[in-house]
Amino acid sequence: MTIIDRRGMMALTVGAGAVAAGRALGATPTDPIGDWIVINALGGLGDPNGHADDLVPELTPRVLAEAHASGLTAVNVTLGYVSGPKDPFEATVRGIAATDRIVRDHARDVTKILSAADLRRAKAERRIGLIYGVQNGAMLGQDVSRVDIFADLGLRIVQLTYNPANQIGDGAMAPGNRGLTPFGREVVARLNDRRLMVDLSHSGEQTCLEAARISRMPISINHTGCRALVDLPRNKTDAELRLVAERGGFVGIYFMPFLNLSGHAHAADVVAHIDHAVAVCGEDHVGIGTDGTVTQIDDLHVYEAALAKEIAARRAAGINAAGERPDTYPFAVDLRGPDQFRTLARLLKAKGYTPRRIEKIMGLNFVRYAEAIWGA
Repeated sequence: MTIIDRRGMMALTVGAGAVAAGRALGATPTDPIGDWIVINALGGLGDPNGHADDLVPELTPRVLAEAHASGLTAVNVTLGYVSGPKDPFEATVRGIAATDRIVRDHARDVTKILSAADLRRAKAERRIGLIYGVQNGAMLGQDVSRVDIFADLGLRIVQLTYNPANQIGDGAMAPGNRGLTPFGREVVARLNDRRLMVDLSHSGEQTCLEAARISRMPISINHTGCRALVDLPRNKTDAELRLVAERGGFVGIYFMPFLNLSGHAHAADVVAHIDHAVAVCGEDHVGIGTDGTVTQIDDLHVYEAALAKEIAARRAAGINAAGERPDTYPFAVDLRGPDQFRTLARLLKAKGYTPRRIEKIMGLNFVRYAEAIWGA
C-alpha cells in the first residue's frame, strides 16, 4: 500500500503545468491559509473518482493541483500494511520504497518529512510534505528491533493497532479492551528510543491510556472524534484526550461519519468536536487529521456504489468500525474538496476563535508536537 486515500491505495505522478495552476490558486492578501502551515495529521493524496493500481503508484496532475490549491503543507500518509493477506513486513517495506521513488521522481512537488524543520521547509519551498506513517504495528511481527529498520527507512509515525487486536494491543473494536501486551510495552519503549511518534488512533481505551502512561515521550491520537459527543468506539473518551494532552501530546480531529450518530457528518460536527477537544485538552494540543484527501468528488452516486463495496469488504474482513455503514461517507459532506481547510477556518472564526488559535489548530500544534518528538 502506498500513499492512501483514507484506506485505499492512491498514487503519485505529476504534470508541472497543473501544479503551477494549483499554486496560482493559493494565498491572497485576505487568505490566511496561504501564510499558515497546514498539517493533516492523517490523510492522503489520491483521487476518489478513480481506481488506483497499488502496483503502479500514480499521482495525477489534478491531485497535485488541488492539493497545492488547498493550502496543504504536509500530510501523514499511510504506507504498507493495514490489513489483509499480504505479509505485513514485506508490504510495508515495499510501500516505503515505492514512496521514496515517487519523492525522487517528483522532488519539485513533494518532499519527505524527517524533522519538524522539514515541515517549515516544505512550506517555504511550496512543496507538499509527506510524513511516512503506518496504521498497524503488525509489520513489527514479534521483533522489536524492526523499529530500528523502519526508523532508518524514514518512518516517523507508528499507529500501534488498527480496529482489531494485534500483537501489540487491542484496537477499538477488540471486545476485550485489554490494553497493551508485554511486547506492546517493549514497542512503545523502542519507539521512544528512536523518537518516532506513538499514534493511538484506532486503539482500545485501555491500550491508549496505558501507552500514554508508560511512554517517556508525548503520544498522539492523530485522527479521532470525542466520545463525550458521540458514543462510538472510534472516538476517544475525555480521559484519553486529557491524559494525552497532560503529557504533552497531540489530538487530531477527523472529518469522519463517527462525528454524528446518524453516520452523516457535517462541518458543524467537526467544529463541535474540535471545540470539545480544545475544552478538554487546551488549545495547544488539538489539530486536524481528516482521514481523507482534498480532491473533489465529481459524482457522488458513482462514489456511493464503490463505497458500498468497500464497506462490505471491510465488514467481511472484520476490520470495520461501529457506525460504519454502506450509506456513510468517509468525510463531512459539506467539508470536502480543495477548499476544506479554508471553510473550516472560517467556521472556527465564526465560532469566536482568534486567528492565532485557528492557526494552531490548522498546523502549528502538530509542528510543536513534532519538535518534541523528532527535534527541531
